[in-house]
Amino acid sequence: MTTQLPGPDLESDARVKAVFDDIRATRKTDFINNMWRWLAFDPALLERTWTEVKEVVGKPSSIDPLTKEMIYVAVSVANNCTYCVHSHTAAARAKGMTEAQYGELLAIIGLAGKTNQLATALQVPVDPVFDASQQGA
Repeated sequence: MTTQLPGPDLESDARVKAVFDDIRATRKTDFINNMWRWLAFDPALLERTWTEVKEVVGKPSSIDPLTKEMIYVAVSVANNCTYCVHSHTAAARAKGMTEAQYGELLAIIGLAGKTNQLATALQVPVDPVFDASQQGA
């Protein structure tokens, strides 16, 4: 199955145009990346997803923007999403991630993957002191 880039007439739908305009304004660019263009096949899905991205990733919070992008990279690697790995690595670099930080991030991702797999394969029981379901109980 091949998927082709949605045509230039996407913005003929008022809901899609409104989201794309908000993306442009929020990001201060005219560029609409492929993720948003592909989501535009369903305007309601596009709206919901953009709203959530703005709320969780775009809104100032106790986690700084660079850390948010690095977390996104790590989860994207774990979920094997090539598109997201590339786009969020670019976003992290734009937010100031150095090559040293990128190397360290990749080392952490690799180590976490290895130790997660070992703990799963060995069926290591959770120590009571670490058991989140028992915290605050």
